[in-house]
Amino acid sequence: MIDASYADFYRRSVDSPEAFWAEQAQAIDWKKPWNSVLDRSRPPFSAWFSGGLTNLCHNAVDRHLPERAGQAALVYVSTETGQEVSYSYAELHREVQIMAASLQSLGVTQGDRVLIYMPMIPEAVFAMLACVRLGAVHSVVFGGFASVSLAARIDDAQPKVIVSADAGSRAGKVVSYKPLLDEALRLSQHPPEQVIVVDRGLADWARQQPRDVSYADLRTRHARAEVPCVWVDSTHPSYILYTSGTTGKPKGVQRDTGGYAVALQLSMRVIFGGQPGETFFCTSDIGWVVGHSYIVYAPLLSGMTTILYEGTPIRPDAAVFWRIVEQYRVNQMFSAPTAMRVLKRHDPALLQRHDLSSLRAIFLAGEPLDEPTGRWAAESLNKPVIDNYWQTETGWPILATPLGFPDVASRMGSPGVSMPGYKVCLRNETDGEPVAPGEKGVVAIDWPLPPGCLQTIWGDDARFVDTYWSTYPNRQVYSTFDWGRQDADGYLYILGRTDDVINVAGHRLGTREIEESISAHPAVAEVAVVGVQDALKGQAAWAFVVLRPGQDNVTAQASQASIAAHVDAQLGAVARPQRICLVTALPKTRSGKMLRRAIQAICEGRDPGDLTTLEDPLALQQIPDAIARP
Repeated sequence: MIDASYADFYRRSVDSPEAFWAEQAQAIDWKKPWNSVLDRSRPPFSAWFSGGLTNLCHNAVDRHLPERAGQAALVYVSTETGQEVSYSYAELHREVQIMAASLQSLGVTQGDRVLIYMPMIPEAVFAMLACVRLGAVHSVVFGGFASVSLAARIDDAQPKVIVSADAGSRAGKVVSYKPLLDEALRLSQHPPEQVIVVDRGLADWARQQPRDVSYADLRTRHARAEVPCVWVDSTHPSYILYTSGTTGKPKGVQRDTGGYAVALQLSMRVIFGGQPGETFFCTSDIGWVVGHSYIVYAPLLSGMTTILYEGTPIRPDAAVFWRIVEQYRVNQMFSAPTAMRVLKRHDPALLQRHDLSSLRAIFLAGEPLDEPTGRWAAESLNKPVIDNYWQTETGWPILATPLGFPDVASRMGSPGVSMPGYKVCLRNETDGEPVAPGEKGVVAIDWPLPPGCLQTIWGDDARFVDTYWSTYPNRQVYSTFDWGRQDADGYLYILGRTDDVINVAGHRLGTREIEESISAHPAVAEVAVVGVQDALKGQAAWAFVVLRPGQDNVTAQASQASIAAHVDAQLGAVARPQRICLVTALPKTRSGKMLRRAIQAICEGRDPGDLTTLEDPLALQQIPDAIARP
């Protein structure tokens, strides 16, 4: 807890950013001080702490050894294989050095790229930390990603080495990675010379000599290796992360080193209320930005214990998250709204099975948190449920309710207020002028972005400028491409993507607003609303609804009519969906994000695109069947 008002703390971060961030930077170790806190010489680019030498692995691991060598650093829990392993900071330090020596033996040096294509296993974390230890740049690609998409990322990053595994497992089903990787390498124009394979014994794989190297062999060879940290400039890239849903040439978000470390250290303390020695449980995947920031780097930078979870929210049952919280005395949990909606559909008694007294708050992000789900989680678990909003590009929350400042209360339906350094302004979509409180506008951030945000798009500065900074000519403004509304107290409400706003007979409607309304219906468990092309109205809203258990005695027609009347009452007849289709499940990625783009494509008779990350193919197959029903 910080003894100050958040308004003063935030105001200083935007009025005097150099002084503010210089103070925050004292929380990490520097081999050499920076020349300038913020280099503003080349807008819209910004360089934080340039000239300062630091190392992300040193700050996440080595720095804690004098006081925390025996403390758990990484706890691996797999309900897929039944394994649970805890690594102390000293043991993590040893494993990272072994991985770093293995990479070095294959020629990896400072500035080289290493692509990591792995399931949620400790070796994936070792590989990430080993890369930044060497000053190499890692690029984690979500495990199981399609070969064509993987090949495109290989060609963009041009890695020196790829680290992979024989297979992953999801809901008890083995997913073989090696054949997907082999095909991607066959398709790639720039395949690396070496591939490290972690053999989990889950699937047979063919070794291609001399390219493929067993990690077990490397680990034996380098078991006693000592690999010092390479001190790099603060602006040196730490990783490339390709944004999900990219079409055409991949868009690789490039992150720096020093600014990222400083921002994550602040975020863990101010936003999440985390303290050294506590335990943080993030249920995301290292293939996404949440996993990078809040499974790997932020907890370790803060001297905490982090949980690495391989599994689903409902296997072996829907109490598995709460079993982990009780067993490892988790203090803060970070998950996704979809996970809560999934749990909402199961026996409520499972929520009371385990002791959750250690848990101070649950943070939800990755997609908009609808108010009914937020209230259900807060009331059922008797814990604060805190929304937050950010992007792959920003690396840490733009909007949140900072747990470190008790003077800021959360408001259901809002992800919160602007976080330090983010000069958020809602702007008119046409002229870029600020909109009045209560009016809808594009969520934009004035330059410069705070530390931790993307430096550029890997290898394409022009695309970085054109994509994010060219929405409003003659203004240095970053566009999030999200609609929002702000109340008089500064709380923002996210209304959906600017390209998810649909125009129905001249009326601009946010699909997010319609989803919120339908979610509040007592019979509804989940909903996805998409805009579908309509010859008469331009676009029409179609809703795909999963009903809560206990609706067997209600006809489909009655349920649809009741939902339509509910929307009429809340938003008016103009917002009533043209179609309300009942399904038993909605298509989501393995990380819990709804595949609305795929649903929309099927509704419009188009190819739904890359479905590699689809959790349950049967859920997507329901969509055309539901459309066909009257």
